[in-house]
Amino acid sequence: MKKLYKLVITSYIGPFVLTFFVSLFILLMQFLWKYIDDLVGKGLEWYIIGELMFYASASLVSLALPLAVLISSIMTMGNFGEHYELVAMRASGISLRRVFYPLITFSVAVSLGAFYFSNNILPIANLKMGTLLYDIRHKKPTLDIRPGTFFRNIDGYVIRVTDKGEEGELYGVMIYDHSDNKGNIKVILADSGTMAMRGDRYLEMELFNGYSYEQQDNKGSNAKGYPHLRNEFKQNLIRFDLSGFEMSRSNEEIFKDNYKMQSLGQLQRNIDTLEVKLAQRNVNHYDNVKRNFRYLTAPADSVIANDTLASRPDSVFADVMANFAPQDHGRILEAAMNMARSGRAYVSSTVADVQSREQRLNRYLIEVHRKFTLSIACLILFFIGAPLGAIIRKGGLGLPTVFSIIFFLIYYVLSITGEKFAKEGLWPIWRGMWLSSMVLLPVGLFLTQKAISDSAMFEWEFYLRPFKQLIDRIRKK
Repeated sequence: MKKLYKLVITSYIGPFVLTFFVSLFILLMQFLWKYIDDLVGKGLEWYIIGELMFYASASLVSLALPLAVLISSIMTMGNFGEHYELVAMRASGISLRRVFYPLITFSVAVSLGAFYFSNNILPIANLKMGTLLYDIRHKKPTLDIRPGTFFRNIDGYVIRVTDKGEEGELYGVMIYDHSDNKGNIKVILADSGTMAMRGDRYLEMELFNGYSYEQQDNKGSNAKGYPHLRNEFKQNLIRFDLSGFEMSRSNEEIFKDNYKMQSLGQLQRNIDTLEVKLAQRNVNHYDNVKRNFRYLTAPADSVIANDTLASRPDSVFADVMANFAPQDHGRILEAAMNMARSGRAYVSSTVADVQSREQRLNRYLIEVHRKFTLSIACLILFFIGAPLGAIIRKGGLGLPTVFSIIFFLIYYVLSITGEKFAKEGLWPIWRGMWLSSMVLLPVGLFLTQKAISDSAMFEWEFYLRPFKQLIDRIRKK
């Protein structure tokens, strides 16, 4: 039996590792295509791109791992069925349950590893990826001065050139100097110039045959105008500081409060804090309404009872206004309308604040459930893939891949739909996050039962058999 278990495990590990890295590569290419606009034109070093891809690949394990489990289980059992190895095992008295036993053990180990990964490693990877992606997005593009456009990426300067030569010559140069933060008081015009880098920190621009214009400050208190200074030059050297083009690394402590970057214990502590603050907000709202808007209800023993106010509002209003002078009616009505508007605005703002707090709380609760759904999804997809491979009896990357993509799309669509409903508060959190598991678990149990009973539900003869029997009966009659 040990040799059988070794054969099953070794046959499973190869396709599992292969499909996992292939799936991870495909998802990583999708990630790269999604953020290609933030990466191109920034002059990023190769190790920065590699670091981002490494952290992104860790965050994509939650999608690649279930898909790898599904494809590899179908391929392994399909290969056994295609080469009649399952038939030989059953002929030797070995049931399909015994064949599944080492794979189930391996899948449980994978599920436990997935939980550890999602709780301990994934938050760190998300934190580093989010911080690095933020720094890359806020990094200025590389120095690329194009003819006919205003280049604004150098702090304190705006540069425009009419044309550029093949060797970097500049023609029709116009430079606005805003380094003093006083507006367009300094302008430099030149017929031509050259541009060269001095290390990684400075850009030197040498201009020829031009003028510089500067509007100076008004020195006298009685002066009506501002002195204007104009200089003509044959050659002028300007040095620009390019330190702003370097990518600065942000402090990771800034992003640690994000729900995607916390472990299960940290999420639970934040959930407790948010629930206490939400309950306190509701209590404060009730106290404020009760204290500041007492006029909204009348006591039961008052002259104007609540039921009378609800049944005859016009007559009650007339009776109340009769107690005041006619010239005061307009002022009283205006004051009542202002109080009603104030009450409505206060209630609306409170409702918006409470909804925002509830949505934030839902995101933390969703992340708690996500720690467990990945592990359970690996088990459920195994119980779909393994019996499905034993039934279809086809190995390789053909038919198993088709079935895997179909079931994985069902799993992914259900997961995204349930999570969206849970975020918006339309469904309870547990229902939205466990929707895919609740739908696919009966499917896995059904396929497992069919595989154990050696069902031929994926063979054409299984469906054509009733029609053949009917035709045979008709022929006999």
